[in-house]
Amino acid sequence: AGKKKSRRLARAAKAAAIAPRPLKLLRPSVHCQTQRYSAKVRLGKGFTLEELKAAGLTARFARTVGIAVDHRRTNKSAESLAANVARLEEYKTKLIVFPKKRLSKVKNGDSSAEECKAATQFKGVVMPLAKASNEIVMADIPSQDISAFTQMRVARKETKVA
Repeated sequence: AGKKKSRRLARAAKAAAIAPRPLKLLRPSVHCQTQRYSAKVRLGKGFTLEELKAAGLTARFARTVGIAVDHRRTNKSAESLAANVARLEEYKTKLIVFPKKRLSKVKNGDSSAEECKAATQFKGVVMPLAKASNEIVMADIPSQDISAFTQMRVARKETKVA
């Protein structure tokens, strides 16, 4: 078997081994570095300890439920902190926590037996970032009777005549 096939089989084996957990971890939304790219938002390495604390999670628990944690990252703005906390809160609502002893008695924080049975493995990026549409809508731009080009041409013509 070639490398392509063996890698594909290895990915499939990993997916089967960790099922029904998602293949990838939940990652925070971060701004790119430097002034040129700072307007762009992308997925980061992991959530800060401050973000996890605000969402009511510990770093240890977060790692067990598929949340990436980066202990070196720091929060520099309240807006990005709030956005990532909201991201964690949304993930917590979608989360299905299995009981430790596979569908035995349900403890506090665990999901119900029906939810556990209905759980399927999620493939792909967990909660991808929504693309911001930056298309200019022509309705937003005020319409003009005479174009700026026409006004300039007329003004040029008038100066030549005088």
